[in-house]
Amino acid sequence: MSTEFDSNDYLHRMQEWWRAANYLSAAQLYLLDDPLLRRPLTMKDVKKKIVGHWGTVPGQNFVTVNLNRVIKKYDLDMILLSGPGHGGNFYIANDYLDGTYSEVYPNITQDEKGLQKLFKQFSFPGGVPSHCAPETPGSINEGGELGYSLAHGFGAVFDNPDLIAAVIVGDGEAETGPLATSWHSNKFLNPEHDGAVLPILHLNGYKISNPTILSRISKDELASLMHGYGWKPYFVEGDDPEKMFPLMAETMDKVIEEIRAIQKNARENHDDTRPFWPMIVLRTPKGWTAPKKVDGVPIEGSFHAHQVPVEIKDEEHLHILENWLRSYHPEELFDENGTLKEEIRSLSPVGDRRLGANPHANGGKLLHDLIMPDFRDYAVDVKEPGSVEAQDMMELGKFVRDIFKANDKARNFRIFSPDEGMSNRLNHAFEAENRPWEAEMLPTDEHLARDGRIMDGMLSEHMCEGWLEGYLLTGRHGFFDSYEAFVRVVDSMAAQHAKWLKVCNQLPWRQDIASLNFILTSHIWQQDHNGFTHQDPGFMDHIANKKADVVRIYLPADTNCLLSTMDHCLKSRNYVNVVIASKHPRPQWFSMEEAVNLCTQGLGIIDWASNDQGKEPDVVMACAGDTPTLETLAAVSILRKELPDLKIRVINVVDLFKLQPSQEHPHGLSDAQYDMLFTTDKPIIFAFHGYPTLIHELTYRRHNRNLHVRGYKEEGTITTPFDMRVQNDIDRFHLVEDVLLRLPQDKFHDQTAHLFQKMENKLVEHRQYIREYGQDLPEVANWKWHND
Repeated sequence: MSTEFDSNDYLHRMQEWWRAANYLSAAQLYLLDDPLLRRPLTMKDVKKKIVGHWGTVPGQNFVTVNLNRVIKKYDLDMILLSGPGHGGNFYIANDYLDGTYSEVYPNITQDEKGLQKLFKQFSFPGGVPSHCAPETPGSINEGGELGYSLAHGFGAVFDNPDLIAAVIVGDGEAETGPLATSWHSNKFLNPEHDGAVLPILHLNGYKISNPTILSRISKDELASLMHGYGWKPYFVEGDDPEKMFPLMAETMDKVIEEIRAIQKNARENHDDTRPFWPMIVLRTPKGWTAPKKVDGVPIEGSFHAHQVPVEIKDEEHLHILENWLRSYHPEELFDENGTLKEEIRSLSPVGDRRLGANPHANGGKLLHDLIMPDFRDYAVDVKEPGSVEAQDMMELGKFVRDIFKANDKARNFRIFSPDEGMSNRLNHAFEAENRPWEAEMLPTDEHLARDGRIMDGMLSEHMCEGWLEGYLLTGRHGFFDSYEAFVRVVDSMAAQHAKWLKVCNQLPWRQDIASLNFILTSHIWQQDHNGFTHQDPGFMDHIANKKADVVRIYLPADTNCLLSTMDHCLKSRNYVNVVIASKHPRPQWFSMEEAVNLCTQGLGIIDWASNDQGKEPDVVMACAGDTPTLETLAAVSILRKELPDLKIRVINVVDLFKLQPSQEHPHGLSDAQYDMLFTTDKPIIFAFHGYPTLIHELTYRRHNRNLHVRGYKEEGTITTPFDMRVQNDIDRFHLVEDVLLRLPQDKFHDQTAHLFQKMENKLVEHRQYIREYGQDLPEVANWKWHND
């Protein structure tokens, strides 16, 4: 049935919107003044340094005005994610046309003065970036790095049944590993409980200076590829607006009606057959509507349109620019005040239905606190330090299980992992939730279901990170658990999210979202069957260099500390939290009360391990991480037995940034606080989970430079956990040696000589035992003692 949205008049006005968006997009690249070309253009009107991108912009403007049409026609709740990366001028242009931009930034008014400010700020010192960024209303996808738009789109619609995420996928972006993998996300989307993703693969033929692969294969091959991924592709191809607008409108109607039909069938009939979701392949020229040639070089339809189509070298090039800008006829689109004409503006959706104003793209508006069980209820009962063993991650799984149960109705919590949920010992979480799986299932499968919120069915760190980011950015909660070594796959993604949060913290209109939480386990110190390949603690180093108001790193030493830490992280906002935890059976050190106090302070003296009795110690033994804590306590037990007169202070560090000065990190200790704990001159023997250099970087401004750090130093193989520590000199014997070498020899000479020999004999015995039995020598050292 024909409606006003299908009339020739409506399609004509859509072309006018498109011309207006193209004009605003091009003018953002070039103009400092004369925003509506009221007079002949001069060199003073043009930016001296022209920075930005054009090639993908007209196609994205074309998509946007067509999305506006279906939003209004079908009353859709929709967000738009731009995958091509740079070309953020298109999103800003459409935000301005629908009024969102002026609402968010009142100084950018809907008149000629506002247009002048809009144009000048783009890619200009003190202005806005050239890509879709946190400053861009409606955007949740950072355009600075390609490959994640589709994953973000799926993350956005999980547990959002009424939301459609339209995702423009660049054909250059489509060549990245993450995006190529993202097409499989449809195997994890439940049409009964989730929303829908509408991918629009934009084939404009070129990257920076090369053709794109998908634009140079046949239509049949591309259709087969998309069908093989589980999609139903619709092709919209051409360069004539008079033909393209009716074709795109017809196609958009088909795909929206198909999406609604799929959801209606699933929700009313509970049909769990996996659908072939519709998607669109849009083929338009690169730099569509730009000059055909400049200086004899082809622009429109070539890679030369990728960035700035016309370099303003002289008056001749200025004339080319002016003719190009005037080809959009801004005088027909804006009135005398420089305000968009009402007949064009009326095409925009209204209120929160506008792409720039949809609250899902400012997820903090929709965020509700998780219902959290009391983490203390999951405590390990530690009557005496080291008297009981437990698996930290296994115990955490019970807490996570009950978070799922408490938030079952809200459906606002998921965990993400690349096929590692069980391996990382979150077994108990599966008592409450399953893995979502829309592909074929067999009777022998475990914990697979059409509906589930443990997202560990795809072996891709990129997908887990991308899904989680999209989930968080649209107002929900979750965490990502991974093997420590392989979280490095998403180094750049974590960095981009941290940068996103850093900018959001400076924008009062961006509402707080739940933190991006990483739990890293299967860590370096116990890889007794995987070996050297699975040993890399460098994610901490990577994160530690990001802005201090965004990043946090925690190293809980046992279960109760892990529970307290995760409770804090899941309640936090606007951070990237990194938690490194053990999944293997480990001695438990702290009662829940002690753990809460320790985690609340971030670090503290372990009174029951220290014997300095509040006075100046002879040595400070510090540790951060589960394995360094065990080895430090074992070393202390040796020292207290062999050198009973030695005064030792033991400090455990959970919050790594406590080591930084307070002026460098909000969690950092003041110099006075640090000196009270670590003294100003006594030797500090620091056993650290990761690379030793990180501790030096965090503490190099402190007064006490008498610091000796033991940590991972790239030594490993398939061996026993204790032998791993020996190879990297972080074992109890090397820690004792560090102490002995730094004690006043006149006081402890006789005892230290005897102890050196005793430890060497023990190491020889241990290595012989490994060669013979392939496991650690039992009771290498005793870490249990009674207080004096």
